Amino acid sequence: MNNPMQSHPINLIQILQHAANYHGNVEVVTRRVEDDKISRSNYASIYKRTCKLANALKKLGVQPSKPIGTIAWNTDKHIETWYAIVGQGAICHTINPRLYAEQIKYIINHAKDHIIFIDLTFLDTFTQISEELETVEHVIVMCDQEHMPELSIKQKVHCYETLIGQYNSEFSWTSVEEKTISSLCYTSGTTGNPKGVGYTHRSNMLHAMVATQKDALNIHGEQSILMIVPMFHANSWGLAYAAPMVGAKLVLPGAKLDGVSIYELLSTEQVTYSAAVPTVWNMLLPHLKNNNFTLPDLDEVFVGGSAVPRFMVRTFDIDYDVTIIHAWGMTETSPMGTVCRLLPEMKSLPYEEQLDIRCTQGRPPFGVELKITGEDGEELARDGVAFGNLHIRGPWVVDYYYGQDTPATDQNGWFDTGDIASIDPNGYMKITDRAKDVIKSGGEWISSVDLENAAMAHEAVFLSAVIGVPHPKWEERPLLIVKLVEGQAAIQEEIIEFLSTRVVKWWLPDEVIFVDEIPLTATGKINKLALRNQYIQ
Repeated sequence: MNNPMQSHPINLIQILQHAANYHGNVEVVTRRVEDDKISRSNYASIYKRTCKLANALKKLGVQPSKPIGTIAWNTDKHIETWYAIVGQGAICHTINPRLYAEQIKYIINHAKDHIIFIDLTFLDTFTQISEELETVEHVIVMCDQEHMPELSIKQKVHCYETLIGQYNSEFSWTSVEEKTISSLCYTSGTTGNPKGVGYTHRSNMLHAMVATQKDALNIHGEQSILMIVPMFHANSWGLAYAAPMVGAKLVLPGAKLDGVSIYELLSTEQVTYSAAVPTVWNMLLPHLKNNNFTLPDLDEVFVGGSAVPRFMVRTFDIDYDVTIIHAWGMTETSPMGTVCRLLPEMKSLPYEEQLDIRCTQGRPPFGVELKITGEDGEELARDGVAFGNLHIRGPWVVDYYYGQDTPATDQNGWFDTGDIASIDPNGYMKITDRAKDVIKSGGEWISSVDLENAAMAHEAVFLSAVIGVPHPKWEERPLLIVKLVEGQAAIQEEIIEFLSTRVVKWWLPDEVIFVDEIPLTATGKINKLALRNQYIQ
């Protein structure tokens, strides 16, 4: 029997084509990296410029399945670059500029990028490693001729605007096999070299479609979305695909992610939805409080990357009438693994009980499966009490790391996340810790995540980190490391007294250390490895 339904190959460029055809006048707003000025475009214009860039890349010798690197902020040029690369079957390799120079060199050479797109901000780092890049032939600086710098490197250098200005705004896109790699992102590499995760046209398209569901990210055409989560961080959590898919207004912050700059965009662009790691909102909240600002347009804030502190959820709720949606994912999961939205019957619960649920990592959307296992590998009960190793599988979860022949999953397709978690009868998952970060004291486990979040509720605490340090009797005890809010003061006894009403007695840290800075990883998470190296002798 003939297939009764049409079957067209999936190519991610179809998303931007749809946006140009049906949402062409919807704005794409960018804070320019070159001069911090606000520029305004729309999906129709973005698509035409994407076609010009695709023609330019073809002239430079772009080939299907060959990686092209980007080292760039969230801008309209970066959106154009993404789609121009994937649309003709090449691989868009987003490179995290917050990695160390040696790690950046490693992943460019490992991926075998032959073209690099780069923002002005990162040229110094790139220049340091350019001689050691084995395959890069062309560097495209993402600016206009007015801001084009002089570069003395072995690669051929091009100015983005000058380059695309030579070509027309029509392009015949490649038909690709939907399971071919469209984009490539490397893990942060806190233990060993970063590993590459290759997303496919199919996996990204499915991820974006699910992201638009109300019970998932709830991306829709009435929104003005401030996309703070970087495009080099796990596919910008899928927003760079989902927003144009539904015709949502996109606001792109460029290089300025401080509280003052973020508030300016939130207020002037009538932003209704945003997404970022908790660190960003920690920088915004003092600016709001100190200036008595409000957020009349903002409706939802999507928070992932690390556990959201309870005080932050409550502050946004009560002071600003903004709903924080907590979520969890990894580079290996594209990244949407779970989203925390209340079930209808939960909305009548007392507020603090709702907060208990909203501070979990949430439930998996359709397509994703979760389970937890014990040390023997057997699946544990979904009772909200048992906790064990968290495993995940689904159509946008890694199967093989880029360039490796051994699967990253077991024989049944389960990927071991490295997290310790519980799952309750309603499917809500709660991360207890990373497997390597959990503290075992006197035979019992202490969650560094829960202890950190409890400390963050203190008004003087800007950021907190907990690591386990050796103890002659209890094996390990928690050490609390605190960065205070600027201008605030606190002492160890005050912090421990504050925690004593929020955690059980045997969880209380033996010592609190106050520091000027807490090291973060390239993805904005607390760098526990660096802290252990510093405080464990």
